Amino acid sequence: MPSDSSDDDVPLARASHASAPTISPSTDREMDKSASKARPAPPGASIRHGPVEDRMDIDSHGHAKRKSRSSASQAVQYKEESDSEDAAPLAKRQKSTHKKVESDSDDEPIARRNGVKLPPSIKETATLESSDDGQPLGTKIAQRKASIEKAASKEAKALRADAKAKKATPKKAVKEESDDEPLAKPKKRQSNGVPAAKKVNGVKKEESDSEAPIAKKAKKAPAPAAKKGKAAPADKAAKDESKENSEGEEEEEEYRWWDAPKKEDDSIKWTTLEHNGVLFPPPYEPLPKHVKLYYDGQPVDLHVEAEEVATFFGSMLHSTQNVENPVFQKNFFNDFKDILNKTGGAKDMNGNPVDIKEFKKLDFTKIFEHYKALSDAKKARPAAEKKAEKAAKEKAEAPYMYCRWDGRKEKVGNFRVEPPGLFRGRGEHPKTGMVKKRVMPEQVTINIGKDAKVPDPPPGHKWKAVQHDNKATWLAMWQENVNGNYKYVMLAANSTVKGQADFKKFEKARELKKHIDRIRADYTRELKSEVMADRQRATAMYLIDKFALRAGNEKDTENEAETVGCCSLKYEHVTLREPNTVIFDFLGKDSIRFYNEFVVDRQVFKNLKMFKKPPKEEGDDIFDRLTTSQLNKHLSSYMPGLTAKVFRTYNASWTMSQLLQKLKVENRTMAEKIKLYNDCNREVAILCNHKRTVGASHEAQMEKLGDRIKGLKYQKWRTKMMMLDLDPKLKKKKGAEFFELDPDLDEAWIQQHQQFLVEELKTKIQKKFEKDNEKLSAEGGKPLPDKELKERLKAATELEAKFKRENETKKVEAEGQQGGRPGHVQNQLYRPASHRRLLKQV
Repeated sequence: MPSDSSDDDVPLARASHASAPTISPSTDREMDKSASKARPAPPGASIRHGPVEDRMDIDSHGHAKRKSRSSASQAVQYKEESDSEDAAPLAKRQKSTHKKVESDSDDEPIARRNGVKLPPSIKETATLESSDDGQPLGTKIAQRKASIEKAASKEAKALRADAKAKKATPKKAVKEESDDEPLAKPKKRQSNGVPAAKKVNGVKKEESDSEAPIAKKAKKAPAPAAKKGKAAPADKAAKDESKENSEGEEEEEEYRWWDAPKKEDDSIKWTTLEHNGVLFPPPYEPLPKHVKLYYDGQPVDLHVEAEEVATFFGSMLHSTQNVENPVFQKNFFNDFKDILNKTGGAKDMNGNPVDIKEFKKLDFTKIFEHYKALSDAKKARPAAEKKAEKAAKEKAEAPYMYCRWDGRKEKVGNFRVEPPGLFRGRGEHPKTGMVKKRVMPEQVTINIGKDAKVPDPPPGHKWKAVQHDNKATWLAMWQENVNGNYKYVMLAANSTVKGQADFKKFEKARELKKHIDRIRADYTRELKSEVMADRQRATAMYLIDKFALRAGNEKDTENEAETVGCCSLKYEHVTLREPNTVIFDFLGKDSIRFYNEFVVDRQVFKNLKMFKKPPKEEGDDIFDRLTTSQLNKHLSSYMPGLTAKVFRTYNASWTMSQLLQKLKVENRTMAEKIKLYNDCNREVAILCNHKRTVGASHEAQMEKLGDRIKGLKYQKWRTKMMMLDLDPKLKKKKGAEFFELDPDLDEAWIQQHQQFLVEELKTKIQKKFEKDNEKLSAEGGKPLPDKELKERLKAATELEAKFKRENETKKVEAEGQQGGRPGHVQNQLYRPASHRRLLKQV
């Protein structure tokens, strides 16, 4: 592919130290001489989870070798190891084709011992991460990528050859049914009597080959009707469903947009459009008179508008990562002072003005406590009250949830206007903490059909504008004040419009598979180009294609968080380690840290070394003679509309397709099939370097999960102690070590956990009591007396006494028929649905 770059287009202003426009043969030879004599690793390897120095071993040859990951599933041993049965009488041995297994191992499932069929072995469903075959993860990824790329190249050549053959074949030789044929013409029928093609939405639907979209494949023939006299279960379900629909709103027939005739003018999105506008957040409720903002230890009075802004900060004191951020504090305080100045400032209890100058002297504690109390009270409400509130909310939202798009009922996505608050942003956003002002109807533009009724704005207000743009897919629009971005009300993700957009995106990725081998061959050749711009472009294409890097655009660092992609990588984001390892460390999309170590082709490593050659230093661009627009312009010469973004869609979709086709799903249960599908999805995420950011509540969630695990360990120990209470000889038979307390559990934690269990039991009893009363009330009966609740709460008191006795005597009495109510409750307390499977292995 000829170069489309010129020196005139080089963005030299992006870096203070620019690369030379051309590369001389002597420079190439110099870079080759500086290469290490060490044997390069195969390209494609990736290490995702932290610096490689922490995870590498050095083998006897001096090469770095990644430590293999241990699979979490290896705790379950599928190898049968049992005690000998030779001492048992022959008549008492289990009659089975397999030898009975009786193991004392805590890690062996009871299902194995009882001869129940277990799920597939981990070897059968091993993934890239879970399989422990001794190979480093990077090597496995490299092998998997190489095989996938080889298959892609082979298919691309076959597709082009097929297209060329079809083009060369005379039209008369091709026999196909035309959509323009008369309907009276007899249709071809298959051997089973089902028509080979039928029309849906007026469009013919035929058997699809590998080139046709999956969505266009024909439906299966309907199942034969059931015999007369007995209604089939499916028919009965259909009748019940139709009955339900007749009582409520009629169910509309599904619109198969993928089978509908293609519009002549693709820019026209709708002919008729009706909707009810947007739902505004509720107005601000002022604080009670006793709840105040404090400044320098003294309560102050604020105008209601300034008070609302103060509550934005005060209500989120629990979010320490925000309220303790100096940038967040500074931006909030600046906006808060502006609003104070506009609303007359703050005043003390005597009406004297208070000059608020320092953020550190502000105390929001009383405001936080007020909102926390409201939240706790809301959570503690009876179930009936919560249910009534939910029903009222759904009723208020119902008119906004759907619109009429060309006569069809379509779901609206974000019909709620964002409430006012404090802007948080992602990552180190320079505007975090700024006040997001309340959006008023006077800022909202409505887009609706000409003949449709314009929705009424809230009383006393009016819309900014009403327009009838049938080339736009949004229903309403306004501009927010922090970044000046426009917010749009669009249709939901499962709507026709969104489906068509996704369809076009994936069809473009399908088209790329016809050209992928040629593109790869061209950029591989241009990795050695003498023109610096071409060599930088080829290197960037290699990284985008092989390692799923995003192209990256230039950012306005004053108004946006500084995030980068491939084309905007800087000197400090790339570290090179001989012979061919490249370490990337930068903030990518949504300010998620991208840390990866890749083993690349030797020529790519040499090029990156050249692009970082002095006098370049920190802050300078790696690809200083390349922009995203130049890269996309070059890619569009291969295929109309091809951009760097399409490579991520193509690589992810192609990889997923290949993995799914290799699955063996015969004789698998639905749960096993879902597990296999999720494994494929996980491997695509690994190959494409998809990551999720760690949420703010992640640490707290992990702590809760840790407590649950420790709680199960505690229950496991109690169960063993009950066994010992029933049969003291077990201690000698199994050994004292079997009955020891887990090292993770100490006395302080156990007492705290016991108190938690008692309180949790009390809460459950109270909720059950309230639920029983609600049921009686609904049936017209009398509510249960309070003494019934006191009687039920005795179980919690007895449980507390039981724990106290156990701590003193260091013995646990066996629970069962003699254990009474507390033992029963205790067992149920430890056996929620999510934990029962774990307890079966005790």
